[in-house]
Amino acid sequence: MRGGQNGNFKTPPAFDRTLIMGNGGTGKTWLARRLAKRFQHPVVHLDEIHWEPGYYGVARAKAARNEIVKAAAGRSTWIMEGVYGELANMVLDRATTLVWIDLPEAECVANIEQRGAQGGESKTSFDDLLKWVAEYRMRTNNWNSFEAHARFFAAFAGRKALLSSRVAVSRFVEIAIEHP
Repeated sequence: MRGGQNGNFKTPPAFDRTLIMGNGGTGKTWLARRLAKRFQHPVVHLDEIHWEPGYYGVARAKAARNEIVKAAAGRSTWIMEGVYGELANMVLDRATTLVWIDLPEAECVANIEQRGAQGGESKTSFDDLLKWVAEYRMRTNNWNSFEAHARFFAAFAGRKALLSSRVAVSRFVEIAIEHP
């Protein structure tokens, strides 16, 4: 891929609308920010859509949340990331690339412990988050689970990547940046 006049780059179509999913603490936000910087796409954080602004732990009304997700998905380019399977499912038909980061739960919990509480999160809600992340593979009939993410990944017909280690995530970034 070569730069045009003024150093402008054309984004490869495969990365026009990239959805990144996985358990909490996998590095979805980290990856989204790097891809967004490279391709100059807006990042859509599903956490920011799912929760009421300024009220960590208070879910936004479902109808309002769904409208925001649909509007974001309707854009021509985006890098969207989150654990929320119901929201991911709403945008899969618009995604050009699907990335599933599937790290061991112990590693996810350690990553969250390292970053600490966010957004005014209480000690109790932080502890609940750690427990919830640790139960990723145990949850059944749940949109936000290994089971659901595996189903989405298997059904997605477009370009996709399953990243099962930090090394794989870093390598994906290198490849996407150097040879999209």
